[in-house]
Amino acid sequence: MSLKPNQNALAQHLAWWGLRRFDSDQAYFQWQRDIIPAADLARLTELAQHKSTHGGDVVLEVAFYDFSVRPGVLAALYSQRYDYYMAVGPLVSCRIGSAQAVLDVGCGPGILTTFYARQFPHVDFLGIDRSVASVSAAQERAEELGLNNVRFERGDVEVTTPIGSYDLILATHALLQAEHDPGVPSADWRSFERSRDARLQGEFERRTGLGPRLDHLAAALAAEGRWLIFEKTRPLARRIPFQRALAARGCVLLEPPMPIGYTLVEEVADDGPFYVLGPASVGRTSSYEWDELPELDGRPTVDISQLCNLTTRAHGPLYENHDASAQFVWAQLSGRQIMQETTREGPDGKQLHVETGKAQGLSYLFCANTFDQRQLVLVRPDQAGMLDEYYEEIVNSTDARMVG
Repeated sequence: MSLKPNQNALAQHLAWWGLRRFDSDQAYFQWQRDIIPAADLARLTELAQHKSTHGGDVVLEVAFYDFSVRPGVLAALYSQRYDYYMAVGPLVSCRIGSAQAVLDVGCGPGILTTFYARQFPHVDFLGIDRSVASVSAAQERAEELGLNNVRFERGDVEVTTPIGSYDLILATHALLQAEHDPGVPSADWRSFERSRDARLQGEFERRTGLGPRLDHLAAALAAEGRWLIFEKTRPLARRIPFQRALAARGCVLLEPPMPIGYTLVEEVADDGPFYVLGPASVGRTSSYEWDELPELDGRPTVDISQLCNLTTRAHGPLYENHDASAQFVWAQLSGRQIMQETTREGPDGKQLHVETGKAQGLSYLFCANTFDQRQLVLVRPDQAGMLDEYYEEIVNSTDARMVG
């Protein structure tokens, strides 16, 4: 399916909202300072800090989003998400298809909701959000656009079930907003696998609010309806319990999940995956399996003999890997001789392991934890001292979750 027509239409729509795209943080923040009154910018910064410091506090989150739609603030703040809108909007738009009633959860000021309503004038849209000010701003903009097929209401799906029945539910950055929550740890530092522990799964769903949100939305989904979901679940520790929560509520994959990358001005964001789902209760079957494997970087092996040939001219590490594939390279090192190792385990079962050793004529440091962080460093034997220093730094660290 071609996304180009939708991308062009969306770019025009974002321009109507006053949003701009920036390639540099310097230019973006200068524009913010130019168009947001100084007092408003100071208050916005204060609210953002409170929201970040007290992650998960609903009152502080709503206060931030209420303020974010003030005149002069909205365009400047939401322009930071320009590439996010351009990445997600067309993917959703080209999948609305034959839907007649669409629910957009966590719609904010309605930037994407009004775009969908413009593209599909014969489809009824309802956008809901916890922020009263955002809902009010969205309704005003819809009226300015002359849209009579979209309405906005204040609603919190963590607390109540939306009124009505919908054959398409959209949830983008709305179901799992607890960015501070690392997810569910793996069984131990050697593995990326998660045990089928109902207690851990239930705790994750409760503390993030995911469980009640999914339950309330599932009750509003029509029998043959679909979900389009895009959340911040790229880390495996969040992706696995998120997918298990969906599967436990009878969701099946209608398309392969799609990882999506975009930028927040200069900051690279790897989010998703983008899920297209349907209920299995209507006899749907899926050709796709829920993937619980880590994403690899395409370099699961390394030629040690080639690295050894670099020893006469290399000054830094011969090899350094901070991705999941480091686990597999470490496992392939033959004749490993461990020189020192430490495994720390907290009362909650979370683990951090670090070791240094020798293998195949090289010295190495390997570090792993139960939140899927991995690090492998290979150096010449005469550089082993740098690994010893790094080993001590990690062992003495007060943060048992960090690897590098």
